[in-house]
Amino acid sequence: MKTTRKALALVAVLALAGCGGTNDPGASGSEDQGDKSPLAEYMGDGFMSNSGGGMRIAVRAGGGQGSSEEELAKQRKVEDGTAACMKAAGFEYVAVPPESNPKSKFDDAFNLPPDKFAEQYGYGISTIDWSKPGGEDDTNPNTKIRNALSATAKKAYDKALNGPNATGDGNVISVPTDGKSNSSGPTDMGCRGKAVEEVYGKRDKLADFSKYESLFKDLDALRKRIESDQRVVDATAAWADCLADSGHAGFKKTDEPREKVSQKLDALTGNDNGAPTGGTTPKKGKVTAVGPPSFDKVDAQKLADLRKFEIELAKADQGCKAKLYDEPYKKAQYEQETEFVASHKAELEAYRDGMAER
Repeated sequence: MKTTRKALALVAVLALAGCGGTNDPGASGSEDQGDKSPLAEYMGDGFMSNSGGGMRIAVRAGGGQGSSEEELAKQRKVEDGTAACMKAAGFEYVAVPPESNPKSKFDDAFNLPPDKFAEQYGYGISTIDWSKPGGEDDTNPNTKIRNALSATAKKAYDKALNGPNATGDGNVISVPTDGKSNSSGPTDMGCRGKAVEEVYGKRDKLADFSKYESLFKDLDALRKRIESDQRVVDATAAWADCLADSGHAGFKKTDEPREKVSQKLDALTGNDNGAPTGGTTPKKGKVTAVGPPSFDKVDAQKLADLRKFEIELAKADQGCKAKLYDEPYKKAQYEQETEFVASHKAELEAYRDGMAER
């Protein structure tokens, strides 16, 4: 995945939605278990430059992802603010202390070793319904409150809680397609978004990334240098031959198997128009709702077939990378990133400090 200003802005908005992290339909738990590279110190815990190809940066509202007492206190204030706002809007909402939140149903999966993750979930694209990350949580009182409402009341409840373009679990957020703030005013993210801003402070969530545009361009150039390193080129060819011997011929780049699965899922869910997260391709300057596709109306047999394809491909992909690709890539990556840090230290420190203030 290329690191671009638009992509980073999108991640930032999703993080600010109040649900904590981002669920990337193309991300697998195996990637998140990789070693921290030289750049990770500056780009944050969510930074990933890995043998899967490309870079990913995850930005979280309010700074890091720790559970310090200060951060927990802020999360409690967000819950209290959300409850007060919902009450004013005529809805019941119970402030849930962050300590009582149940473990995500994905936690166990993401703690698996890469090979075990591939065996069970492939890449985590079609095998996990990202549109329902909290679907199994029946301990949250607000789930019970919402479920007791009529269909019409649920829509009104969802709009009040997460804004007019969010789903019931808050996964779909409106963002400007040009990566800049909407000229017509701030995006309405409902009571939850309002509470987050009250606690963490208001900021121009998208436009302030423009100050790092030069750094992002240099990061993209770094990615290309790593990919063109002769060690990586040779390892990529060996990986492709290995994958072909496993019955999966035709792949030339290491991110293509994952993309193939994503394309098949897009076609299955009707999101095959080239939009980054599915749905209608937006017009420049317009605001559109984005989010992971729902499997609710997907043909069950076709989805099962796709999941089987994904797991078999991911198993072969992971095995070939582990045997032939990962080590050469890591050596080239760490060498290139060490040089990059040395020559971009001031910019990286500015980015790190700027993100810590969010």
